Amino acid sequence: MTRPPDPILRVQRLIEDARDAGAPLPEAMSLATVSGDVSLGAPSLRMVILRGADPRGFVFFTSANSRKGHDLRECPRAALCFWWPQIDTQVRIEGAVDVIADAEADAYFATRPRDSQIGAWASRQSETLDSREALEADFAAATARFDGIDVPRPPFWKGYRVIPTRIEFWHDRPGRLHDRLLYERDGLEWRTRLLYP
Repeated sequence: MTRPPDPILRVQRLIEDARDAGAPLPEAMSLATVSGDVSLGAPSLRMVILRGADPRGFVFFTSANSRKGHDLRECPRAALCFWWPQIDTQVRIEGAVDVIADAEADAYFATRPRDSQIGAWASRQSETLDSREALEADFAAATARFDGIDVPRPPFWKGYRVIPTRIEFWHDRPGRLHDRLLYERDGLEWRTRLLYP
């Protein structure tokens, strides 16, 4: 198995391979967080979309008021997982999480479709919703509020970067003799080792 020195570049290439193989949304990844509330202490998992990957890490966006936003404020570590059945490959990522700079979040928010921008203002993500009609009324109110002007990024809508310390590549093989290659960050370098399947 080849061992490229940059696992983040390898993830980017796998996303493109999955896209070329027909994956409908190759940037979709599961995000696991843990509440800092010791009375809960349980992991929470959901799907999010990767919106950027570079040597600094892996970026996604969400409301800081959502459950995952609260979790990341209390316990700023996360795990990500990509699974592409089209290429029989999984990638697991673990690391610390930082909130990205407002300017970077503003730049990305400006590229979103207008309805998605308005939806960010209308939704009180993870709070109890009385009815679908209430959400639609909030959306209509936000639409009227920003009629004829650019929609600014809500102050609670943030970007988060997972700064990886571990990245594991898993590839399916016959007889459960799968390939598993683990990258672990050691200062500025990445060390690799094979794992038993």
